[in-house]
Amino acid sequence: MVDIFLVDDHRLFRDGLRRLLSADARFRVVGEAGSGEEFLELLGDPNLVFMDIDMPGMGGIEATRRALETHPDLKVVALSMHGDEEFYRPMMAAGAVGFLPKDSTMEQVVATVLGVVDYKGAPVRELSEREKEVLPLICQGLSTQQIAQRLFISPRTVDKHRASILDKTGCPNTASLVVWAVRGGLYS
Repeated sequence: MVDIFLVDDHRLFRDGLRRLLSADARFRVVGEAGSGEEFLELLGDPNLVFMDIDMPGMGGIEATRRALETHPDLKVVALSMHGDEEFYRPMMAAGAVGFLPKDSTMEQVVATVLGVVDYKGAPVRELSEREKEVLPLICQGLSTQQIAQRLFISPRTVDKHRASILDKTGCPNTASLVVWAVRGGLYS
C-alpha cells in the first residue's frame, strides 16, 4: 500500500483527489495540509507527497526542500494548473521526482503514483539509441515537427518514439518526462 500526503491550499481539490485515491485499494491518504507550514508540522512517514507549487505562505518549492532535508527518501510530485517549464523546473531543483497537471485523468494519477514509488533513477539501458536522441529534444520543448526535421525522420516516427519513451519511463506526460530526465542525468 502506498501512503500518500496531499498538500494543496484548495480544500475542494484535496477532497476530490483524496476520494479518487481512496477508491483504489493500493493507495491510502495519510495526511493533508493546506500550506507548506502545515505540511511540515504534520509530516509523518508517507511514501509520496502530492505538493501544490503555488500556495499562500510557504509554497511547494520551499516545503519540498525542507521536507527532503529531514526525509531524503520521500517522493514528491509537484501539482500545478500550469504545465510551463518555469513552474516545474524550480520544484525539480528542490527535489521533486514528478509533475502532475491538476487537470490530469485518474489513469495519469495512478501511473504517476506507481511510477514514482518505483522511481530508481534513469534506467538508460531501456531506451533505444534513437530514443536517447529524441529525449533531449522533447525536453527542450521542440514540437514533433521540429524533432522530425532535426533528426530527418517522419513526424509519425517521432510520435512513436515519444510514446515508447513515456511508456518505458512510466511518465504520464511531457512535464514529468523532463523531471525524470533531469533527475536521472539524461538532460540538464
